[in-house]
Amino acid sequence: MADFPTQARVVIIGGGVVGASCAYHIAKAGWDCVLLEKNELTAGSTWHAAGNCPSFSTSWAVMNMQRYSLELYRTLAEEVDYPMNYHVTGSIRLGHSRERMMEFERARGMGQYQGMNLEMLQVSDLKDRYPFLETHDLAGALYDPDDGDIDPAQLTQALAKGARMNGARIERFCPATGVSRENGEWIVHTEKGDIRCEKVVNAAGYYAQRVGEWFKPFGGRTVPMAVMSHQFFLTEEIPALKEWSQENGKLPLLRDVDSSYYLRQEKYGFNLGPYENNCRGAWMTPDDPMPEDFSFQLYPDDLERLEWHIEDAMARVPLLAEGGVGRNINGPIPYAPDGLPLLGPMPGVPNAFEACVFTFGITQGGGAGKVLAEWVTEGQTEWDMWSCDPRRYTDYTDQDYCNAKAIEVYGHEYAMHFPYHRWPAGADRKLSPVHDRIVEMGGQMGDYNGWERANWFAKPGDDTSEAATQTWSRNGPWQPRIQEECEAVRDGVGVLDLPGFSRYRLQGPGAADWLDGLTASRLPKVGRIALLYFADDRGRIVTEMSAMRLEEDFFFLITAAAAQWHDLEWLQSHLPADPGFALADVSGEFSCQIVTGPKSRELLSGLTEADLTQPWLTHQSAQVAGQWAQLVRVSFAGELGWEVHTKTGDTAPVYDALIAGGAKPFGMFALNSLRLEKGYRAWKGDLSTDYTLLQGGLDRFIRWDKDFKGKPALEAERQQGLTKRFCTMTVETSDCDAPYMATIWKDGEVVGEVTSGGWGYRVGASIALGMIRPDLAEPGTEVEIDIFGQRCRATVQPDAPLWDPENERLKA
Repeated sequence: MADFPTQARVVIIGGGVVGASCAYHIAKAGWDCVLLEKNELTAGSTWHAAGNCPSFSTSWAVMNMQRYSLELYRTLAEEVDYPMNYHVTGSIRLGHSRERMMEFERARGMGQYQGMNLEMLQVSDLKDRYPFLETHDLAGALYDPDDGDIDPAQLTQALAKGARMNGARIERFCPATGVSRENGEWIVHTEKGDIRCEKVVNAAGYYAQRVGEWFKPFGGRTVPMAVMSHQFFLTEEIPALKEWSQENGKLPLLRDVDSSYYLRQEKYGFNLGPYENNCRGAWMTPDDPMPEDFSFQLYPDDLERLEWHIEDAMARVPLLAEGGVGRNINGPIPYAPDGLPLLGPMPGVPNAFEACVFTFGITQGGGAGKVLAEWVTEGQTEWDMWSCDPRRYTDYTDQDYCNAKAIEVYGHEYAMHFPYHRWPAGADRKLSPVHDRIVEMGGQMGDYNGWERANWFAKPGDDTSEAATQTWSRNGPWQPRIQEECEAVRDGVGVLDLPGFSRYRLQGPGAADWLDGLTASRLPKVGRIALLYFADDRGRIVTEMSAMRLEEDFFFLITAAAAQWHDLEWLQSHLPADPGFALADVSGEFSCQIVTGPKSRELLSGLTEADLTQPWLTHQSAQVAGQWAQLVRVSFAGELGWEVHTKTGDTAPVYDALIAGGAKPFGMFALNSLRLEKGYRAWKGDLSTDYTLLQGGLDRFIRWDKDFKGKPALEAERQQGLTKRFCTMTVETSDCDAPYMATIWKDGEVVGEVTSGGWGYRVGASIALGMIRPDLAEPGTEVEIDIFGQRCRATVQPDAPLWDPENERLKA
């Protein structure tokens, strides 16, 4: 074909709403791109999508993305001169319980911060907004005036038209068949010819896993996803609804989230879409393989699965019963293990990106295109998008895991995500060598990048049921146990088995100089350990690592379990062409126990001949309980203590000796409380690319006398002044602590946000870490924090730890 494009900067594989949005945004950024679609645009999940457009989310990043989408959709038709059926009807989200209403309050607060007008409704308000509703058993509702529905095909075509207007090429009926690499460029193979490009995007929807396999020879992995069968049905016309609508317009979209369905007016009938617990996966077994092409196809009807939801919806809106089933839609929808999309760099693969596995692609599509275009054209995004980053999943997400989690998430699509609750599917992917002992001691486990760690230790008789954790309150069966664990660390000695730290070995001539130019912080001397902070070109916080220096050019870099692939790629992407030194991920080779408390030296002295008088922030090789270990004099708990790093296979004898010596096991919930009291930041909560190093209060770690990545931006910020400042606050609250992204108020204005919160058992107070307007960061300033709809008084504290502010216990 003479006019077939053989070259482009970017090739996008997949022509659904997300792929079209990526093309639109990349083209608007001035980059030339080609979108490939195997069939007609929208042929995958897009064509049978219901087209609902909520802005609601309890994820800050997802709410940002959805808010942007709805703003774009309001003006897109006029911008590209393409008609779209977009009905902004508002929506009512029903709540049956106090817990649900608290969730709504939290979302409302986040929405207010983002400029949205979410509104809480009393039961008495509901009939005015929705006259056909039965309200007798409700607690209230959340109203979103910006919600509604859009025609997915028209939206996709409008985005495609906008992409073409800005120079993009869209090749329909042109299946991509594979990829190869040559001279640092991608070659995307198609049935019509090859296209050379700089960057490539997998936007292949429910085919994303199949496309992902092409990238395995270049460092890729199997895309973590599964496909679910989702049904919704349309009723025939209902005369009473027609009569009402002709006078009053369209009903708001109704979501009964506790019964797990949405109900939308469709012309003069209804569209009912349940997320049923007895759901069904698609193409999950060898006898049900994914077809080569499922364009514009559906599964057979399976309405029996929806029977309970249909009856419940008819009881809620009796008018629904007056319409017979006009048409049923049963089609494939992709799911990642947590129900959020894969949006960002493709793990392990250079210049490749993912914009796929969107469960709610219509409402997220506009924002997804914006975010993906930023990744592609700038290498960074306006908002921290870790919750959607493909690198959040590492090597534990085999297909059985993905299938189990997809079924769990789909069946609990509208579920509340409580702070002490653990979703049970997909457990036990990675186990510490002492896992069985920890469970025997009462360990209630949590998942950290697939690794099982104890969250808290139950005693006989404690309620460890899943039902007990369905609360926003800190007061549950875990509360007295967490207190006991914190007190043991405060008064005696505790031990926390901590498998799964991410760690990288950096060794060879020039390693120190390279690392020094990347981090804003000062490298430690040989025999010492230090925190290193890394910024992007805007001065924003990319990550924090502990650097243990063994020799002049030999380091171990240690970071959060969840950061494993993210931080490794950050380091690898900044390596010189011929480094002369080696960087290796050795996370699986080592494990760690935290041994901490005023009696930790006494306990360890009976297990090792190491010099336990060495000061804080030192490390040494030693024998502990007869095993080699690296003893590191640090404590995330803020007490005298050591991290005992061992080879994974040597974990058990060391842990057993610590327990036998009197150490009390403690869990991650206690560690979180202890670190809050010290003001220690948590990765991707307090430390994220939403904030600069200066906003994050990390000034003391910045070495201005050297060059480092992000320095010019930070120097400019230092001269111009900060717009936000990190602070610690104590909060006057009853049984709930401030959740992530709770809004901070002063004199009726939003002045900041909480980045993490919880109860401090040593100081006896609720603590919130957060970002606040700089003039309010003065100690003693009183503000209010919106905690599930309650404005709670909070007081800004001095810029020092609440517990042991002089670090005397830590350095004892």
